[in-house]
Amino acid sequence: MAFGWIDEQAELRRRAGLVRTLRPRPADSPLLDLASNDYLGLAHHPEVTEGAAGAARTWGGGSTGSRLVTGTTELHTELERELAEFCGFEAALVFSSGYAANLAAVTTLGPHGSLIVSDALNHASLIDGCRLARGATQVVGHADPDAVRKALGTHEGPAVVVSDTVFSVDGDAAPLAALAAACRERGAGLLVDDAHGLGVLGDGGRGAPYAAGLSGAEDVVVTATLSKSLGSQGGAVLGPARVIDHLVNAARTFIFDTGLAPAAAGAALAALRLLRREPGRAVRAREVAAELHARLTAAGLEAVRPDAAVVSVRASSPEGAVRWAADCRTAGLAVGCFRPPSVPDGISRLRLTARADLSGAEIERAVQVIGETRP
Repeated sequence: MAFGWIDEQAELRRRAGLVRTLRPRPADSPLLDLASNDYLGLAHHPEVTEGAAGAARTWGGGSTGSRLVTGTTELHTELERELAEFCGFEAALVFSSGYAANLAAVTTLGPHGSLIVSDALNHASLIDGCRLARGATQVVGHADPDAVRKALGTHEGPAVVVSDTVFSVDGDAAPLAALAAACRERGAGLLVDDAHGLGVLGDGGRGAPYAAGLSGAEDVVVTATLSKSLGSQGGAVLGPARVIDHLVNAARTFIFDTGLAPAAAGAALAALRLLRREPGRAVRAREVAAELHARLTAAGLEAVRPDAAVVSVRASSPEGAVRWAADCRTAGLAVGCFRPPSVPDGISRLRLTARADLSGAEIERAVQVIGETRP
């Protein structure tokens, strides 16, 4: 029977407690949200939603084609210009998703004959980029500049080091300055995904590379999403203009993909301008994360100290994590649930999002629910 093996895989997932299901949410969900990546609370901000609506009224419901044909509007180039300026880079290129941006950056900067050095806990999109790239990939220990230095020493040709800036599972930050130093010793490039740093870290939310003094460097390229702190959708690559020009001409997820919808570009641009006016939102997101961590650990839970806005709470097993998250939901709290294969270290956990718009009472309620429902 065609696809008969799927039934076997489904049974294996069921036995391992790894079945995933879609859960549509209503527009007016009563749940306290600590599961989304809306770090700055901008997804429903009136200026951001009007940015989306106004762009749709002006440019239409879709971009109508690939970026190189009809999919680039004046709005796209305006967003790219302001995003690059905000983060301190020479140029930027917007993609339909952060996933597409990462695939583009890794595959075009890791050509045949090159070495890609990848952190063991990188996001799946970076891992997939390494798999698709024609260069050779060497995976090194997590957040280990010495391991990166050793790997680079095994290769004489072009090389690029690939890492998240803030790792999405535990929320820990990469040692960017040390990674950059290791790269510069060998003449390698540094490519970092700032999906969880943009809007949270750096002066006014300008990102982890800005905070590390790497913005605008000729040997540094950054990817980011528009779907987290900016409350919209899409992705971007930022870096030297010659690198961005290379992506325009060589990145398959740019050349052959329909351009980002104008509504998403409009929402992201509105959010970016709002963040410029209200840089305190970035500070508040970090404060909320620190408070969540302090309260959770005081309650006897094993929580990882956050470097940005992600707070991870360890669970005993995949089944325990699923049950814990479900019990939280029943009690009115939405939390993330990470388990294999989403977590490369095999440790299941609840993943909490610290949002800048959370009140003290909401933080207290969240900690209470998590403590009362733990298995």
